This record gives sequence, structure tokens and C-alpha cells, in this order.
Amino acid sequence: MKLQANPDDIERYVSSGWWEENKGLSDFVEDNAKRNPNGVAYQNDEFAITWINYFQRSNELAQILSERLGQGERVLVWLPDNANVHIAYLACEIAGLIAVGVGWKAGLQELKHLSDKTTASILISNELNNYGTRDEISKHLNIESIGIENNLENQNVENRPPKDERGVSPSDLWFLNSTSGTTGLPKCVMQTQNRWFYFHKKAVEFGNLDSSDIWMSVVPAPFGFGLWTAHVTPTLLGIPCFLQERFDPKKAAEQIEKYSVTVLCAVSSQFVMILDASTNIDLSSLKVIFTGGEAISPSRARELEDKSGCRVLNFYGSNETGTLSGTKIFDPSDKRRSTAGKVIPEMQVRLYEPSSKERLPDVGKGQPACKGPALSLGYWMDDLANSELMTEDGWFLMGDLVEIEPEGWLRVTGRVSDFIIRGGKNISAVAVEREVELHPKVALVAVVPKPDERLGETAAAYVQLHKGEELDLEELKLFLGSNGVSIEWWPESLYVLENLPISSGGKVAKGELRQLMERKEINK
Repeated sequence: MKLQANPDDIERYVSSGWWEENKGLSDFVEDNAKRNPNGVAYQNDEFAITWINYFQRSNELAQILSERLGQGERVLVWLPDNANVHIAYLACEIAGLIAVGVGWKAGLQELKHLSDKTTASILISNELNNYGTRDEISKHLNIESIGIENNLENQNVENRPPKDERGVSPSDLWFLNSTSGTTGLPKCVMQTQNRWFYFHKKAVEFGNLDSSDIWMSVVPAPFGFGLWTAHVTPTLLGIPCFLQERFDPKKAAEQIEKYSVTVLCAVSSQFVMILDASTNIDLSSLKVIFTGGEAISPSRARELEDKSGCRVLNFYGSNETGTLSGTKIFDPSDKRRSTAGKVIPEMQVRLYEPSSKERLPDVGKGQPACKGPALSLGYWMDDLANSELMTEDGWFLMGDLVEIEPEGWLRVTGRVSDFIIRGGKNISAVAVEREVELHPKVALVAVVPKPDERLGETAAAYVQLHKGEELDLEELKLFLGSNGVSIEWWPESLYVLENLPISSGGKVAKGELRQLMERKEINK
């Protein structure tokens, strides 16, 4: 199991300017604390923490952890999305420990699985949580625990423990987070800081970012999207980052207006909800929205761009791979909204045949894979999962099907497994979703397979409608027919929910919808 990036890769990526040789996030925070001590680092609602306070509290917690744990031990961090979670992550880095990030929405089963999987030594959490007290959770997990709310005293910057004694190198294993899959127990992805430093450089380039920006991330902190948008890039730019403990689209829109936020980071379903909640709210301060995590609706992206004047950008990749491609602020609007951008040369994107894993030409259709400076170290203690993730020569596979045009533009056409197999024909759930979401009454949609005795499977659409709207299957079919959509792509069942379930990673939880479908069939 690799606990550090390959030495040859480190040398090559550092010399190319993509990675840092020695400087870690705690060094950047220290720089910000000295240069702009009273500047805001993080803000939730009206509560803000300054760079100096962020640095001091992280060092104090690091000292407490260092006294109780040995270098390289794992620390289970289960906190809401506020400044405390970032203090805990930074403290682990300073103390030479590996943070295990767990989403605040995680259930007890997931917590126990991640604690056991990583052999975590201690839990950092709030005194009260969704399931009781911290002590009760600690007993359930059979590990010690520590609070973070009020037991940290300020100390001088000069009192920081020497980093070379305990700290984590930017190319070392630094963080473990879970895949945000919606079925089964999650796997743990091994993270280095350098992969996210590289990702940050791409974000700055693609989004034309600078130190004058004001940032908002409403993505859960422990996951890949949340790490770079809340823990990494705001720190490297030295700018304030607005957070939300519980996602509230209207409050997010109001804060964008109040604080003149210029960069918003949100998964696709979140930015749609912010758009819908901002009818009488001014979003014109926005210049860039970074989104992803699920397919983007071109029509909703256009609507948001028209309302705010911003550019909706996305990186295509995963928690395991980082980024294979991305859209840029100056890309043509049709390409920016309908593709995942151009492939990034240094990520060496390849295409494979999904079943045989035979190498295909790099232009055309297939299952993509990559190898480059954005890669993780793979899965923690899971040889079987790593063998499925990687090709024999070390390329990391995505779980999607894509088409790459001769000019390099990449389009996601579906998931390797996200198909409805109707009468022996594969129908992309993503493609059906893109058509259904064009209906003016539909706010969010997810399409899942429904068992059918005659055809094997049919498409079932779960939709969340705009407030006050009603929609039935016949009206939807008439709409799809008028748009020229093939009958085979029409959903044969429609279920209207007040709210679609959202996973701990902020995406529509298709696994829950599949389970809901299965229960419906059993009850029949």
C-alpha cells in the first residue's frame, strides 16, 4: 500500500510546477496569518474566524493530539461544515496524523465502518450530534474522543511545533475520505495535498481566479469537491470562504448578494436550487460557479448565467482521479454548457472498451482512464477495489462512458452501469434525465430502472417540481413527444417527490431511489 506518491512522479511534477516540494497547507495558513492576521478565513452566517485564529486554534489542537497519538495514526473527524472541521483537518496535518473525513450526514453504520476500516485511534466531534452525545458515539465506535468547541486556547504563531518532527509532506498520505457512492459501504480514498495543489492551479487558470475573489462553498468538506473548494483553494489564494452547516439555497443566495460573493462552488442540484430560490435576489456579483458531481443541465446553466452574468464551469473527474478535463471561463458558451471541457494533456486520458478493457483510440467513445498529477494514491487497504480501479499499467478508470471529439472536447454519455436495459437495448439514464429536466415544471430529476416482466427494465423518473407545480406522466410524454424525443427514451413511470434525496456528498442519491423502487415492487 502506497503511503507516498511515486518518487519519479514527485520529481517530475515538482519540476513542472504542478506540485510543491515541501510546502504544505499549514505553511500557507501560517503565511496568511502573518500577512493578514485579522482577515476572514471562514464564515458561517454571521460568525467568522480570522486567519490568525484559524492558525492558533489548529496548532493548539495539534499539540493536544500529538500528546495522545503517534505519528501516522488515523483521526476520525466528524463535524458539521463550519470552521471547526477545517481546524481539525489542519491540526492533523501539523501533528503528522492522517485525518479521516466523515460527512456530517453519515449514519452510525457508516461511522462504524470507516472507524474500523481505517483503525482510527480517536474521534473528533461535537458534544451533541444527530445520534446522541460524543461519549455515546465514542463508546459505539470503541475509540477515544475529543471535543473541539471551547477547549482551545490561543497561542502565539511562534509556538508552532517544528514541522519536520511530525508534519505531513505534501506528497505523503494526508487524508482519507470515503467514496460518496449510494449503495454499499464506502471505500476510503487515499489523498495527498499535492494532487489538490495541482487541481487548484487548474481552477485558477480555468476560472481566472485571484486574491480579490470572495468564495462560497456549499459542498460537504470531507469529499473531493469539498476538499479543494473549501479547504485548499481559499487558503492558497488567502481569501475568505463562506460555508453552510446545513445547505439552505435561499440563505446562500442572500449571502451572495450581501457579501458580493464572486465564486460559488456547488454540485449541480445545489446550484439549481439556489437559482430557484433567488427570484428577488441579486446574484450579479458572481463571476464563476464551479459545479460537478453529477450531470449538468445546459438549460439551467444558461438560465443562471443569464440571471447573474457569471460563467458555469465544471471539472470532469472523481474523488479517485481528480480531473480529466474541464471547462474554462473563455470557452464558447455552447461547449461550456454541453461538454465537460477539453481533456487536460498532462492527465494522459485514454479510452477503453468497458467490458474487455481493451485499449481504444484516444478519440471516439469508450470508458475513460487517466494517469497524471491529479491522481489519488488509490483505496486504503483494499486490493480488490484497487484492481478494479486501475489498469495493469497504472491508469485510473472512471465509471463513465464518454465521447472525446478530435479537438479534445469530452462529453459524458452515461455511466458504465447507469443504464436501463429495456428489451435488450441500453438506454442511458443520463440521456433521459437531460430530456425530462427541460420540462418547465421540473426542478430536479433522477431516472432509475424499474423491473418489468416483459421488457426486463423500463425507465422510472423521480422528479422534484418547482413550487406550486403539478405534473403527470401523460403531460410529460406529450412534452417529450413534442421535442422529438424517441419513444424508447420516454419514462414509463413518473413519481413526484417533494424533495429528491441527497447523498452525504451532495448529489441526488440514486441508491435511495432504487431502494424505494424495489420496495414499491415488493409491496405490489
